[in-house]
Amino acid sequence: MATDRRVARVAEQIKREVSQLLMSGIKDDRVGTGMVSVTDVNVSGDLQHAKIFVSIYGTDEARAETMKGLQSATGYVRSVLGQRVRLRRTPEVIFVEDRSLERGTQILGLINRLTEERKTSGVEEWLDRPEEDGAEDEATPALES
Repeated sequence: MATDRRVARVAEQIKREVSQLLMSGIKDDRVGTGMVSVTDVNVSGDLQHAKIFVSIYGTDEARAETMKGLQSATGYVRSVLGQRVRLRRTPEVIFVEDRSLERGTQILGLINRLTEERKTSGVEEWLDRPEEDGAEDEATPALES
């Protein structure tokens, strides 16, 4: 069993190497259909399995084609990793589509839309309004001295 530090170093090296392969090494045209970036790599504790999370920008069809291209290039990616990453046994490679960036963009869009709706409805003016001096809140009675 490898230490956590070694697993993290191997994962980072695999991430760098696969990123390089995506830019220049993989000749499959399907991989070039959508813009692909490696977001994360999870390596098992025994260094035998590597999940490579990729973010794909483009239409749904481009994403599907790119994932098919990546899955067909798995053997090539593994053989290149075996040459470049000095390990006793080369880990099995699995590509997983990462949609967290897309979800984050959707959430930011919702937050921006709510902010705009608050501005147009006057809710922020009411929230930002300072309380008048001398006015007591009816819910809290005044303390007598």
